[in-house]
Amino acid sequence: MHNQHSADIAEKALWISLSRVEGVGAHTFCQLLKKFGNPTRIYAASTQQLKAVVSDSIASEISLGIDEAALHESLHWLSQANNHLITLADSTYPQALLQISDPPPFIYAKGNPALLNQPSIAIVGSRNASVQGENNAEAFAQGLCAYGLCIVSGLALGIDGAAHRGALKANAATIAVVGTGLDIVYPAKHRDLAHQIAERGLIISEFPLGTASMPQNFPRRNRIISGLSLGCLVVEANLQSGSQITARLAAEQGREVFAIPGSIHSPMSKGCHQLIKQGAKLVDCLQDIVEDLNLNLNLGLTTAAADNSALNKQPAVADSAALNPLLELMGYDAISLETLVRLSHLTVSEVSSMLMLLELEGSIASLAGGQYQKIV
Repeated sequence: MHNQHSADIAEKALWISLSRVEGVGAHTFCQLLKKFGNPTRIYAASTQQLKAVVSDSIASEISLGIDEAALHESLHWLSQANNHLITLADSTYPQALLQISDPPPFIYAKGNPALLNQPSIAIVGSRNASVQGENNAEAFAQGLCAYGLCIVSGLALGIDGAAHRGALKANAATIAVVGTGLDIVYPAKHRDLAHQIAERGLIISEFPLGTASMPQNFPRRNRIISGLSLGCLVVEANLQSGSQITARLAAEQGREVFAIPGSIHSPMSKGCHQLIKQGAKLVDCLQDIVEDLNLNLNLGLTTAAADNSALNKQPAVADSAALNPLLELMGYDAISLETLVRLSHLTVSEVSSMLMLLELEGSIASLAGGQYQKIV
């Protein structure tokens, strides 16, 4: 068993080493794999054989062999509990990413790698989100988790963080796809959130350890956020934003694109409105996404995933049994949050969360003056 582990680590070392060769990105790496089969054979190939696939400089650098010093840090990181390197040769490699045009040859992962093959939805949006935008992202994430979906986002401030928090609040799965090495937390404000995700979900990156936050890395990681997902929900976005890139990539990858509309006067709504004009589905309640994705879930998933009863049942949002008493307490007259807290013996936070979910589902409407009313 120990020999097998040593062999696995030696094989992983070759994948890491090859990715560190200057000029070898995802596309070139995959071209080499197509030609030679695996990194062991790539390193065993002659310079002449390599030159038939890559440039002379790349071929020469590969022929020099492994840079042992550069590998030491990565292998030490891999030896720690909960840290993984998942390559195209591994059965745990996400099947959804195999459908995109430029899948990463491997990904660094911290947490539970089994989540990579769970049905997922991306939730993305502005770093400078409004309070309402963050509330929407959190509530939609929480509600969608009840259908067995994993929430994928990018760990950024604003909407991304709210989406991850919504999944964690639902005690459900979430994946953060980051644009740095996994030994760096960016933004630093999300250190605690990243720790929770690593413990209860998964953080992944295609970038080597030590990769700092660089602007060009974030659009690149967005293809993984959309690629992992059945669809992409944009909550708030201005016209020139990373969320627009993610939505465009999602459409190109054949994924569903959803957008929440907002005020015509808000810069944070303009990106969503543009997406809707371009064919994204306008979403104003949870059911819009559920109905749209159910078709895809039943048609597009493996039998095992499609048979997952959580996807075929009505949602147990914050558990339906817990929500029904709230609806009964409301009757058909307008009622305030304070009254519901008093009657239900629940906390303000619990009642607020339930009301948000009921509103997203279209069961209730919020009125002026902090009143709520059941919709007949």
